[in-house]
Amino acid sequence: MKKMYVTLASLCCGLLMPLYVDAQQTETTQIIIELNNSWNKPQTDEPVVIDLHQIKTSFQVRSAIVTEGNLEIPSQLDDLNGDRKADELAFVINMPANSKKRLNVTLSSIEAQKEYPSRVFATMLVRGDGKKRKHAPVESITVPGTTNFYNMLHGHGPMFESELVGYRVYFNEKQTVDPYGKFNKGLELAESQFYPNKEQLARGFGDDVLMVGNSCGVGALKGWDGSKATHIKPIATRTERILAFGPIRTIIDITVQGWEYQGKKLDMTNRYILYAGHRDLRVETYFSAPLKDEVFCTGVQNVMGNETVSDSDHQGLVGSWGRHWPVNDTVTYAKETIGLATYIPKEYVRKEVKDADNFLYTLSAPGNDHFHYYTMFTSRKETFGYPDANAWFAYMRQWKEALQHPVEVKILQ
Repeated sequence: MKKMYVTLASLCCGLLMPLYVDAQQTETTQIIIELNNSWNKPQTDEPVVIDLHQIKTSFQVRSAIVTEGNLEIPSQLDDLNGDRKADELAFVINMPANSKKRLNVTLSSIEAQKEYPSRVFATMLVRGDGKKRKHAPVESITVPGTTNFYNMLHGHGPMFESELVGYRVYFNEKQTVDPYGKFNKGLELAESQFYPNKEQLARGFGDDVLMVGNSCGVGALKGWDGSKATHIKPIATRTERILAFGPIRTIIDITVQGWEYQGKKLDMTNRYILYAGHRDLRVETYFSAPLKDEVFCTGVQNVMGNETVSDSDHQGLVGSWGRHWPVNDTVTYAKETIGLATYIPKEYVRKEVKDADNFLYTLSAPGNDHFHYYTMFTSRKETFGYPDANAWFAYMRQWKEALQHPVEVKILQ
C-alpha cells in the first residue's frame, strides 16, 4: 500500500515528527463549473445547485470545496432522500451584470474538515415540561391525520430563518406559512424561538408579524373548491421534517399521505427552501404519481382590517400590503404592517381568483408529478426594508424579473 511521508514542525517543542497518511483512503474528483449571468442586472447571493448524480465518482461524496481563484466559497452538501448520501451541492454567489465566472469544485470521500459561518438556521422543538424553554429538538415527526399535534410543538411547527426573515409552518391541516419579522439583519430564532421575551425585545429582536387565521399566510399551498381555499384534510398521515440546517440554505418538507382531494387520494410533499441572503422561499411541490385534472391554489393573505391594498400583474404575480394585530393580545402588542408576495410561473397558472381571506391564483400541472413557485414577505419594522405599499409592489416586480433570469450553470468535466 502506497504511503505519503509528511513531516510537521511541532509548535510546542520544536521537534520534527513523522505523520503517515494513507493515500488510498482519500479519493477526490475535481470539476469546473461555468456560471453565466446573461441578464443586464447584477444578482446578489444567487443560488447555485449542482446535482451530484450528474457527476460520476467512484466514491461516496462526503465533503466539497468550491473556489473562485484563491477565494473559497462557503457551500453545503444535502441529502434529500434520507439515504445518508449527498444529493446536491449548494452555494450562493454574487454575479455582476452580463458576467461569467469559472469555479473549481473538489469533491472528496472524507468528511469536511471545516465549518462555515451559518447564514441560516432551522429548528423543530417538541414541548418539554415547565416554561423554561427546555424543549427537545427533533428533525422529523410523523403522526396520523387524526392526531392533533399542533400544540405539542413549540412554535407549532418547524421554524427557520435567514438573516432577513423568519418563518414557521403549522403542523396541522392549515399547513400555513407564518412570518417572523425583524428590525435588524441577523439570526435570532435559536435564542427567541419565535417568542422573544421582554429583554430580547428591548435588544431589538423581531417577532410574529401576522395573524394568518384561515388564510394561506405567506404563499401556503391550499386546495380549491371552486369558490374558496380549503385546508389539507382529510389525510392518512402528516410528516414535517428539516432536511437541511445550513449554513447556506435550510430545507423544510411537509408531507401528507392519503389526502382525499377532488375524488382522489394524493401523496404530496411541499418543500420550502430558504437561501442565505434571501427573504423569498422557493416552494417545490411533489406528488407520488403524475397529476390529472386536480386544481390547487396559492397566493397571499388579505390582511385583516380595512387598511389592506393588493397588486397583481395578472400573470402569476400577486401581492398585498396591510396592517393589523399579529396576535389576540392587542394591549401588549401593537399593530404590524406587512407586505406579502407570491409568484407562480405561467405554465402552472390557471385563473386569478380571491376569497374572503386571500388574493389567489389557481394552478395545476396535468401529466407532471411536481410544480414550483415562490413567495416572500417584508415587515414594515425592518431597518433594511420597504417604507410603503408602492415601494413593496415595485420590488415585487423586480423580484419576479430576477427569478426569470437565473444564472446559467454548466458543468465542465
